[in-house]
Amino acid sequence: MFKKILVANRGEIACRVMRTAKKMGIATVAVYSDADARSPHVLMADESVRLGPPPAGESYLLADLILLAAKETGADCIHPGYGFLSERESFARACADAGIAFVGPPPKAIAAMGDKIESKKLAKAAGVNVVPGFLGEIADTEEAARIASDIGYPVMMKASAGGGGKGMRLAYSEQDVREGFEATKREGLASFGDDRVFIEKFIESPRHIEIQVMGDQHGNIVYLGERECSIQRRHQKVVEEAPSPFVTPKMRKAMGEQAVALARAVGYFSAGTVELIVSGADTTGEGFYFLEMNTRLQVEHPVTEAVTGLDLVELMIRVAAGEPLGFGQDDVTLNGWAIENRVYAEDPYRGFLPSIGRLVRYNPPESSETPYVKLSPSPSGEGLGWGRAADAGAGLGETPPTPNPSPKGEGLQEAYTRVDDGVREGGEVSMFYDPMIAKLITWAPTREEAIDEQIAALDAFEIEGPGNNLDFLSALMQHPRFRSGNITTGFIAEEYPDGFHGAPAEPELIEALAAIAAFAATAEADRARRIDGQLGKRLRPPSDWSVRIGETDHLVAISTDGITVDDADLDIALEYTPGDRTVEAELDDAPLTVKISRTRTGFKLTTRGASHVARVLPAHVAPYAQHMITKIPPDLSKFLLCPMPGLLMRLDVAAGDKVEAGQPLAVVEAMKMENILRAEKAGTVKSVNAAPGDSLAVDAVILEME
Repeated sequence: MFKKILVANRGEIACRVMRTAKKMGIATVAVYSDADARSPHVLMADESVRLGPPPAGESYLLADLILLAAKETGADCIHPGYGFLSERESFARACADAGIAFVGPPPKAIAAMGDKIESKKLAKAAGVNVVPGFLGEIADTEEAARIASDIGYPVMMKASAGGGGKGMRLAYSEQDVREGFEATKREGLASFGDDRVFIEKFIESPRHIEIQVMGDQHGNIVYLGERECSIQRRHQKVVEEAPSPFVTPKMRKAMGEQAVALARAVGYFSAGTVELIVSGADTTGEGFYFLEMNTRLQVEHPVTEAVTGLDLVELMIRVAAGEPLGFGQDDVTLNGWAIENRVYAEDPYRGFLPSIGRLVRYNPPESSETPYVKLSPSPSGEGLGWGRAADAGAGLGETPPTPNPSPKGEGLQEAYTRVDDGVREGGEVSMFYDPMIAKLITWAPTREEAIDEQIAALDAFEIEGPGNNLDFLSALMQHPRFRSGNITTGFIAEEYPDGFHGAPAEPELIEALAAIAAFAATAEADRARRIDGQLGKRLRPPSDWSVRIGETDHLVAISTDGITVDDADLDIALEYTPGDRTVEAELDDAPLTVKISRTRTGFKLTTRGASHVARVLPAHVAPYAQHMITKIPPDLSKFLLCPMPGLLMRLDVAAGDKVEAGQPLAVVEAMKMENILRAEKAGTVKSVNAAPGDSLAVDAVILEME
């Protein structure tokens, strides 16, 4: 077994790999850019090595520096995580040439599957269904438009070396192709060093299913079930779950066997994922198409770990060391249900624009220990035995109990929550890297219970500073269509066509929030009375409050007998001390967690996928509020404002130019994605305030219209 592992990555995946390495008794080495000098993955490692400035091209993508760091620290293996160098054949080969084990597949498999054009040709030759399209190299925009027309709209333009939702454009018309082809090439070059683009037919209303495979260097390859990854935004996964509510045992077997056959055809070992696009109407197990094979650990691997009990990182390390898997396909059992939500630094209330800045507060829900499989030497001494943590010494092929055993061996565990992150309070969300803050994973015996665990965990998740998508994720978990399992990759666009404005709240929840706001105001007033004391010790805080949430006023009365809202008793129990950031309540005997913060005239209350601003006034004062003068916001419609921090890549107009509504005005790059800014109405450009190459802050004025 290896003595020391260098993790060639950052953030949550670097921390994730190090946790398993430490569990295995392997020393760890971190690498970092100047932006990550005091990041959790650096502080977690036994040793750390600086690579360079913040841009990935000057730090995490410098293979020579990473190999030098491994040699200088004596690391005998390198785990690349995902992204960065994880799917670079040249890096895997350089590791082998340097005598350092690469914790991943062999270079030839990376080369075969890493090129989306060549991998589709190989898959087609192996008898795997592929999406109709053009798999050759496309010279320019004119050729792209001709090819797209021949295939038939809609089509998807993809960077050949792309991944993670980058380098992809959906085109419904020739105009879309002409606007997006060059941008796709630039994104591919900027993110992956390869500007080749291919075009394929876009299958409408599809589901995105992926199969996890794991192989060793002795020819053993198994599939570990599927993951449902259909909840996406801009082709970036948002929610993943295992198993899929759509896939039948027959489909699972057909998909899995085809994924294993493809992996075997390229001599694959280690962890890998075969991504498939599936017709939502198919129930035969045959209506799926090969998209790509990711020759690395996936972001969403925790849900597979949750339902199989396997530690995929440990398996990768053991396989890289030459050990056999020690179990076969018949030994793989899927148990319970797991869901993962990706917590991003983005503002769903402003069109999901990326957000950066300091994490003023970061307090995730407490993680439970994950009940991984206990990998121990088999009785025959041939590789590893297979058994659950609570079944030490279980024989190969032993059927695991249901539900998952407690990791402490103390009976069975009903549900658990896991948080994979690589940030800490006071840290910075940087514009140089992916905006993901954390991954929130829940497991339970059933899908419904796993979803409910997610809602409770999201309510308890505290993030202040950059914008975040916690409310949106909670709204997804509560959405009737999601809970039914009737989902496609178009779910978010179809269910939120006008953007996200918060999850709808039932009247009973609004009444409970009014009661919480009034109770908190009472506690705050009582504290002020006790601290100051100048108004007399007998003065009591108000007991009758007027609470406005939205456009509705609620009269809340608080007494020793309980709380009434609009003259009706409310079955609520709660506790609040001034300064608390959350209120733990029980509404009709059901637990409710509400995040609370002070505003100028009341409180901001966040729960169940929405933030509610409550204006709280003593009941006898509230009637006078109608006499307050309303502040009229300034008219900003004549300005083109930068919607997010980013780099101005292109400016398409100059002072004096006439523009039409919908016309592209500028392109801003943020988080390695290009965003086209368009004119909201026709007019003439009065002045230009920025130039290509400028770094812009949010709401910076790019140009002004007459």
